[in-house]
Amino acid sequence: MKFGIFYEHQLPRPWAEGSEQQLFDEALEQVSLADRLGLDYAWEVEHHFLEEYSHSSAPEVFLAACSQRTERIRLGHGIVLMPPGYNHPARVAERIASLDLVSHGRVDFGTGESSSLAELGGFGVSAEDKRAMWRESVEQVANMLVMDPYPGYDGKYFSMPCRNVVPKPVQKPHPPLWVACSNRDTIQLAARLGMGALTFAFVDPAEARKWVSEYYEILRTECVPIGHAVNANIAMVTGFSCHPDEEEARRRGEDGFRFFGYGLGHHYIFGSHKPGRTDIWQRFEAARDMLPRADGNRGIGTPAQLGQHLADFEEAGVDQVIFIQQGGRNRHDHICQSLELFASDVMPAFQERAAQREKRKADELAPYIEDALGRKQWLPPLADDEIPEIVALGRQIVQQMPEDERDGTAAVPGGSGVTVPLSDPNE
Repeated sequence: MKFGIFYEHQLPRPWAEGSEQQLFDEALEQVSLADRLGLDYAWEVEHHFLEEYSHSSAPEVFLAACSQRTERIRLGHGIVLMPPGYNHPARVAERIASLDLVSHGRVDFGTGESSSLAELGGFGVSAEDKRAMWRESVEQVANMLVMDPYPGYDGKYFSMPCRNVVPKPVQKPHPPLWVACSNRDTIQLAARLGMGALTFAFVDPAEARKWVSEYYEILRTECVPIGHAVNANIAMVTGFSCHPDEEEARRRGEDGFRFFGYGLGHHYIFGSHKPGRTDIWQRFEAARDMLPRADGNRGIGTPAQLGQHLADFEEAGVDQVIFIQQGGRNRHDHICQSLELFASDVMPAFQERAAQREKRKADELAPYIEDALGRKQWLPPLADDEIPEIVALGRQIVQQMPEDERDGTAAVPGGSGVTVPLSDPNE
């Protein structure tokens, strides 16, 4: 089983000068430490306008910085908001490929849509259409990452002509595809589309076993990949605070985990928010005594408690557990100490079993994945004579000029003295 760390870049009020700088600096140090300790993934979200809960609006920038401070940890772009109102699909493909290049092929491509009205309304994305937008965009981004050239697309939610989207990623055919899941229906959709399931439902191992069983059964029998490869994986998110003393682990990590859930609920479920004015941390403190406590079954406790909690997930068939360690006001030094203790006292036993488990799983799934790819309807490439030529703007202007104004070359309007030939010099 793999292990990851997860970042929303939470920053509860009150804010001081330089607090965001400190937040990002400490997160970069934590990812660098996780890389040295041997953890497998660092996941970073994309959210917009979600004050206190998530100050991570440009994850590709943070992950690019991580790529230059690490050597082996995989960089989870988890998730990219896919409806075109947030991000044009071609821009997503360009960013994913560029990040894969600067990281030497360490990117995982997580996708989602968000159900926060702050985000949907801020970018004019329809809540009713966001799932269909997500699906259309994910499929076309996968095509853009692979096809040379991309033939173009005329869809319901976005259209573009034939272009060769460059650069192309290191990983072939493209980085592994994931989708954010908050319920069983989305996990089942992930299986049908051959995507990894990034689950944020905070279920216990018994419930996880049911979800895993359903996911892999659907993947074996119904999968039609949305991309050009199948990423058969389930990742579960849990809290995280590790200390030899259980009460100290709670003291260090419990409030951060509870604020994570409260902030999520505020922006997505029960809150009302005045931008720039609402103090979510203050509301959280007022409600703290009514919120459920975390325990060893939420990733908060002693190494022995975490080991048992994670072994239960491993036994349930979960492929990766992702730790929410940077939540609320959790301290940087406590996060680093937890990671170090986990890496020394808990992780080695799982690493010993990981290679054999992965090989057994790959061998068992190989024929089903081959069948799934055989069911996919591929976007046909264009023949060479079908690829349109793009005539440069300057040449178009010259061609539209009256013949008596042409003297072999002509100045391009607005071109700062640039001249172009009347004909292509290569012809």
